[in-house]
Amino acid sequence: MVGSFCLVMGQLNPVVGDVSGNVKKIIDAAQHARDVLNADLVVFSELTLTGYPPEDLLHRPGLMRRVELGLEKLKREVQGVAILIGHPAGKVREDLYNAASVIVDGQCLVTYFKQYLPNYSVFDEERYFVKGHIPGVFKYKGLQFGITICEDTWFTGPTSQAADHGAEIILNLNASPYRQGKCQLRELEVTQRVREVGIPIVYVNQVGGQDELVFDGGSFVISGEGKKVARAPAWQEGLYPLNVVREHDGKLHVSGDVTAKESDLEMVYRGLVLGLRDYIEKNHFPSVVIGLSGGIDSAMTLALAVDAVGADRVKTVMMPSKYTAQISLDDAAEMAVRLGVAHSVIPIDSLFEQFNTSLAAHFIGLPVDTTEENIQARCRGVLLMALSNKTGAMVLSTGNKSEMAVGYSTLYGDMAGGYSPLKDVYKTLVYRLATYRNSLSEVIPTRIITRPPSAELAEQQLDQDSLPAYEVLDSLLEQYVAEDLCFEDMVALGGDPELIARVIRMVDRNEYKRRQAPPGIRITDRAFGRDRRYPITSGYTINSKME
Repeated sequence: MVGSFCLVMGQLNPVVGDVSGNVKKIIDAAQHARDVLNADLVVFSELTLTGYPPEDLLHRPGLMRRVELGLEKLKREVQGVAILIGHPAGKVREDLYNAASVIVDGQCLVTYFKQYLPNYSVFDEERYFVKGHIPGVFKYKGLQFGITICEDTWFTGPTSQAADHGAEIILNLNASPYRQGKCQLRELEVTQRVREVGIPIVYVNQVGGQDELVFDGGSFVISGEGKKVARAPAWQEGLYPLNVVREHDGKLHVSGDVTAKESDLEMVYRGLVLGLRDYIEKNHFPSVVIGLSGGIDSAMTLALAVDAVGADRVKTVMMPSKYTAQISLDDAAEMAVRLGVAHSVIPIDSLFEQFNTSLAAHFIGLPVDTTEENIQARCRGVLLMALSNKTGAMVLSTGNKSEMAVGYSTLYGDMAGGYSPLKDVYKTLVYRLATYRNSLSEVIPTRIITRPPSAELAEQQLDQDSLPAYEVLDSLLEQYVAEDLCFEDMVALGGDPELIARVIRMVDRNEYKRRQAPPGIRITDRAFGRDRRYPITSGYTINSKME
């Protein structure tokens, strides 16, 4: 056995577009890895310098000038340890590549260009980059390394190409956003690549929130024998060392700490917390304000907000009307006390009556309907946005995915806000997350979880008066929204045709609302927005079949 080599997985949380800040973070991490961990090589994530995804910032020549200056600064200031970093390279709108470079003591040993550019789901790399073709292999301190970038490892070619050119270990840089089930898929795919080439693969992933995407980290290593021999924790920025040694048979053996996997609910909850925290922090909001109704969605949003930025930066406002139950007032106040947040009450009855008085002449002869319900929601939206304008606190919208899907929400009312943490969370999952959060410490009063949900905009109103039971609704939404099943397919699965048609119509006719909704954290493989892009104006309905 030959002497060991210290390879460090640099699982960082970059800020998109902040090249100078990201360069400083890389320098600090590299120096710490060198001085404390005795690192030989630190591997960072995909597009480390710009953060991921930089989107149309990549069309700005000014960004590339900053990247070039950043690379020069890294060459000057990182000494005594090698680094592998991701960055764009080339000419804007011409030959721009998603690249990775090895820098050692002021020199660039090799630059590799990503070969497979994802252009599906939330990815649109073909909009910005051209494909590379040449393997990235370099020798350092007696070891032969191969480089691949993210999507490359989902295909046989780049990994096999690097191995054929002498690579003994593959370093795979990633910016792979979280969604439910993604961790297992990554490990399965990387293990398949290992089986094909018989050498270890080090998978280094970005961590942190970026608008609607959240990156879970969870960097890992699959040995040449197909075993997971190291795993960094999810949702945690840090440096994670690996020991690489050459055995007597000439093969490289990699070892490191293997962090236990988190449960599915823990992964979702922590992802929502991190996504919310980074949106608040990276956009420099001093605090947030939440309309606390005594219902499950606002309760869950409050728990996430406090876990994200602390109780001292969260304010809640209860805005009751004559339809608000006393238990809603009590439960909202109780939860605010449990979490230690500032809480106030601003009744909306006088505002609601003033609107009704002002509109009375225009509503003569027309029955009371959802218009009056929406006016109440918009009174609350105006109050929350006024508090936001005056104090700088960002309003958190509290709607969930089930409501957003079928339009059970009010534009400029409960949809008002700068961010929507539950935007991609079905109602049934909201309940499960509430139970999970209470298993850590009981912050949500039990009655909020167990009582039937209600918007409380009319007498004795319950959600089930307007919607199917959420267990049924969420199942149908999964089929129609996530799986793209059509009416006939859904009926064939045994569903009620009338109910299915009703749900489909609600989803289709509310696309205009979703276009105006605030951003929120993506946790599924078919979130509204970047994942699911449907026209607002469309003649494609369940009744528009070919004659």
